[in-house]
Amino acid sequence: MGYKHRLNLRDIECSLRKVQAEFHKLNAILKSRRDPLEDQIIDNMMAGYAYVDQLLEEKADIFKEKNVDKLLEINHIVLCGSMETVRKEHTKHLRATSERFYRQAGCNIYDVLKWVKKNRKESEWRVSAGVYINILSQPQLFIEGNHRSGALIMSYLLSRKGKDPFVLSLENALSYFDPSTVVKESSRSLYTQLIKLPRIEKKFAKFLKNQSEKKYLV
Repeated sequence: MGYKHRLNLRDIECSLRKVQAEFHKLNAILKSRRDPLEDQIIDNMMAGYAYVDQLLEEKADIFKEKNVDKLLEINHIVLCGSMETVRKEHTKHLRATSERFYRQAGCNIYDVLKWVKKNRKESEWRVSAGVYINILSQPQLFIEGNHRSGALIMSYLLSRKGKDPFVLSLENALSYFDPSTVVKESSRSLYTQLIKLPRIEKKFAKFLKNQSEKKYLV
């Protein structure tokens, strides 16, 4: 038996396509401009949400050390989708990503696991926000695709607790992108880790909780 809740993939894609259609307007008012949401990005994100849905069905705990390859797979899907032919074209990059994921000094997956273990009694909102910040702040966990991978990983963490996955929408885009830019530009100095990032984490957890409507769960 998997988790009780599963993802409503149809409505998730509908929300992403609406953001895609209006992205030029959003980009004009963002503090930091972003690349357009091309069809391939949306397609790969939907493959990622389908993979998260599969993990929920399998009741897989991807934050156990033996299962962390599934976290890496989320990033591979974000970058290359699920087609083996595409992945073969990016073998060198995926290998470098794996090396960084497991061994990077300053932030690798084992550092993230330690953080999760230390904060396991916090709410699902706080844990999801904290994991996202750990992925996104400098040095980032992945070479590329940290925002998108982080969104999918947050979706997994929230959905397995029966909460709405994080899905980019016209309503939450600005509240998501601008704080994410602040996190991305933050290094892991002692001040940042003790003062700055915990403040951002608290605000981001509140944001995640407020945007949850259970419209993306079935």
